[in-house]
Amino acid sequence: MSRPVGVAYAAEREFRPGSEALMPPRSPLPQRDGLDAAWVRTPDNLPGSHRWTTMRDFLRERLSDAAPVDEMLAAEVFVDQAGRPWRGEEPYRPNAFIWFHRELAPEPKVPFEVAVLYADERIVVVDKPHFLATMPRGVHVRETVVVRLRESLGLPELVPAHRLDRLTAGVLVLTTQRAYRSAYAELFQSQQVSKTYEALAPHDPAIAFPQTVRNRIEKPRGSLQAVVVAGEPNAETLIELAEVRGDHARYRLIPTTGKTHQLRVHLAGLGLAIVGDPLYPRVLDVPVDDFSAPLQLVARRLSFIDPVDQTPREFISGCALSWPEVGQ
Repeated sequence: MSRPVGVAYAAEREFRPGSEALMPPRSPLPQRDGLDAAWVRTPDNLPGSHRWTTMRDFLRERLSDAAPVDEMLAAEVFVDQAGRPWRGEEPYRPNAFIWFHRELAPEPKVPFEVAVLYADERIVVVDKPHFLATMPRGVHVRETVVVRLRESLGLPELVPAHRLDRLTAGVLVLTTQRAYRSAYAELFQSQQVSKTYEALAPHDPAIAFPQTVRNRIEKPRGSLQAVVVAGEPNAETLIELAEVRGDHARYRLIPTTGKTHQLRVHLAGLGLAIVGDPLYPRVLDVPVDDFSAPLQLVARRLSFIDPVDQTPREFISGCALSWPEVGQ
């Protein structure tokens, strides 16, 4: 499902640690099927904004490729911050929030369950399966950890405290209420969490381990791949050789930083692309409903000191890695 520029799901904005200043007001609409309402905000009195005479004019231009605006206005789908319907004929109003629930495109069912490792009044820790996105984004909306668990656990304010790629399995921490969100997110943002990953990749006896890979990773806008560029290092991973079976090995990966695709980029940079990786070293065209070749990367262990009660916390994933057959 594609979304036009300027449309956001509240859950996505809430996820980013330290993003409170960017947050819209609390939605006047309740969640639907575990998903927050979407919203748009009309621009301020900027050059060009005068071209909209009515609120209908603005919505039809902004959402023209994604929603039947006139039908939605007639059905009173759009509401203002007080929950009153926008009828469309109102004069254009700058800096106004418009809230609504969108009809979602069908999504392939991810055939794996989310296992809850631990839960209390502040956090829920899960073993995320491969292929299940952490939070609503792009074409993955209902089939995400957040939406599934909000419904199954009855926790409408549940959000992740950190990121875990859709293709990566393993330990994921979520906070249960808005009141606890900042404290746990800050742990990850300030690198106060110890993380250990495991991956299967080719074995090259000429490469010495353990070794630390340190470089600068950036992800260009519009690119599926992150790349190593010149400049001050911003990504660091300790890589250890844990086990060898034939042509492949199990590696223990201990990142100091958390850049997008960092572990995948660092192993691929050594010529040891992770088994099942559809992005590195080259991009493969894998259908969104093909679950046959999981990325062999697991967030195996995560530990930290609880920021609320100072209790040491440690969680370990039970997700298994699937070794390639000999000769593959």
